[in-house]
Amino acid sequence: MLFLGDIVGKPGYSAVLENVARIRDEMDLDYVVANAENAADGSGLMPKQFDQLIDSGIDAVTLGDHIYKRKEILSSLQKSDRIVRPANYPESSTGRRWTIIKRSGRAPLGIVSVMGRVFMRPVDCPFAALDQVLEEMSDQCEHILVDVHAEATSDKQCLARYLDGKVTAVLGTHTHVPTADATVLPGDTAFQCDVGMCGPYESIIGRDIERVTHTTRTAEPCHFHVATGDVRLCGAIVTADPEGRATGIERFEKRVVVH
Repeated sequence: MLFLGDIVGKPGYSAVLENVARIRDEMDLDYVVANAENAADGSGLMPKQFDQLIDSGIDAVTLGDHIYKRKEILSSLQKSDRIVRPANYPESSTGRRWTIIKRSGRAPLGIVSVMGRVFMRPVDCPFAALDQVLEEMSDQCEHILVDVHAEATSDKQCLARYLDGKVTAVLGTHTHVPTADATVLPGDTAFQCDVGMCGPYESIIGRDIERVTHTTRTAEPCHFHVATGDVRLCGAIVTADPEGRATGIERFEKRVVVH
């Protein structure tokens, strides 16, 4: 499976649409999952974008703290089984807490997303939420991918160690910077603190360098436009055995030209 990190703005969104079908064919991928919470001009996701991502070859979409920035996405969250909300959001929140995707001739893949709590907005306990979700999913699939959308590496590492041996992969998103710690943990769970972003790397985490620097130096607010230079697709590729145990993980990074 290939998990693509946060899709940022038009550059990242276009890069995925133009390349994902070819990448999955060339690499003979069973599944491609993407975090798309920043696709709509850097914040949120629109229903048309979600539909186009699925049509392009993305099997399922995870989200994060920007999930409700575009209220239009509520309809997709209500209707589709190809998109999930963070499982540790309040029970009353719109969207599925988990889903299972299936392709002919391939083992089913469970998809779960949780939010971290360090330096993030208040959310329910991710450990308790995952315990409940895994109990609900236990007899429905062997392969499970968990997207941990969190600021702190400690949050992601704690959750990964807690889930080691219980899921196939724990892959981090949110900080947009790929980390060099991709590994298979002792219990055969693949882990990486952050898989990076799909978007412009000539930027400050996807935004225009000059504007971010100006606000940081002066405290004067301004809109942070999405940057456009050095567009890359970043993520992680995980391999697993039929029982859902990870057998390998490697960083995925590809520079692309967006038309």
